[in-house]
Amino acid sequence: MEHGQQTIKNPVKISGVGLHTGNKVSLSFLPAPVDSGINFIRVDLPQKPVIKVSTDNLIEPSRSVRRTSLSACGVEVQTIEHLMAVLSGLEIDNLFIEIDNEEVPGLDGSGAEFLELFNKAGIQQQEGEKKIYSVKEPLYVEEGSSCIMAVPADEYIVKYTLNYNHPLLKSQYLELSVNPGSFKSQLASSRTFCLEEEALNLRSQGIGKGANYTNTLVVGKSGVIKNTLRFDDEFVRHKVLDLVGDLYMLGAIRAKIIAVKSGHSLNLKLAKKIQQQKKRSVSGGIGASYTPSEGEQLDAALIMKILPHRYPFLLVDRIISLEKGKRAVGIKNVTVNENFFVGHFPGKPIMPGVLIIEAMAQVGGVMMLSPEENRGKLAYFLAANEVKFRKTVIPGDQLLLEVEAGKIKSKTGQIRAKALVEGKVVAEAELMFALAES
Repeated sequence: MEHGQQTIKNPVKISGVGLHTGNKVSLSFLPAPVDSGINFIRVDLPQKPVIKVSTDNLIEPSRSVRRTSLSACGVEVQTIEHLMAVLSGLEIDNLFIEIDNEEVPGLDGSGAEFLELFNKAGIQQQEGEKKIYSVKEPLYVEEGSSCIMAVPADEYIVKYTLNYNHPLLKSQYLELSVNPGSFKSQLASSRTFCLEEEALNLRSQGIGKGANYTNTLVVGKSGVIKNTLRFDDEFVRHKVLDLVGDLYMLGAIRAKIIAVKSGHSLNLKLAKKIQQQKKRSVSGGIGASYTPSEGEQLDAALIMKILPHRYPFLLVDRIISLEKGKRAVGIKNVTVNENFFVGHFPGKPIMPGVLIIEAMAQVGGVMMLSPEENRGKLAYFLAANEVKFRKTVIPGDQLLLEVEAGKIKSKTGQIRAKALVEGKVVAEAELMFALAES
């Protein structure tokens, strides 16, 4: 059973040096109320400005190289990714973080000391319902030979492939279901790294002033310099740690994340894309908001409370028969004013076959989303099999769209569909859908 929101039970403190600025810094972690989110408070500055963790406050990666940083009220907090990864891994939703300088301390270059600190503080269950965003449809970003994508999933899974042009950083792959147990044992103690030839160049850019051979794995031609690996594949594990931290800009998510050589820049681009999708889902009001009665006839206004489609892509005028989750019959009146006739056989208007299939699919979507247990879900069209077009459909025809449920499961649905004009079948198909939370 999924728990609600969480914060820490007791205040705790930690001090250290920023990996990039080299500045000494102290942090105090304080419990926060339900729905507060994660907030940094710059207690070293007048007015003690608050910087909320949000994609809206992200500093562009070009201005914050090799780290993830936030800005608000004209002030910054830098290199938050390891700390954020631990908060994600421990599923901490609400926290006040008082910080007396501009950069989170690097500690040993991993999340291990933060993890130990929060275990000492204890985790406090809260009354508020946990907010988890489930990715609705695939999202993809790339930069050169690096790419990352998010696809819908029932849990939080990361698949990462690392491949550097270096004999010790040959292709490494990690697949992990991210949860408190796996985070503690598989990710938390993996440390940040860089190539030896990168180190001097980074220092010349003012980066890595607080880095040393203890808190950073420096990879030379013959091995890790003045240090030893905690895992044979510690490099890819740390890349996943960074990714988990970067994506916690969004709060808790459900998705399968597939990454190839992704770093902070790409991670944050994906986070912003997911946030855009999230905002569209809320503002657009997609997902069923209406549960029809058994046998109820539905006009277009009621259909639009069940399906996300709108003109000109709503292809069903009325549902005239409905057995919830079992069978439905819809009507589409084909008129000469349909916008697709402008370009599809304009001299001899014919309704496109793919739109007949789509109209059948929309009736099928209403049928599958009509039961109470599917309220608020979306039906994604996955596949069409055994498709047959038997007769052309022209202006003036009335399509009778009959759908009947096949195998319906909690996450997928299969239907048989027919479209008829004057009692004669003009098209038929077997359609497959995915049922997902909106």
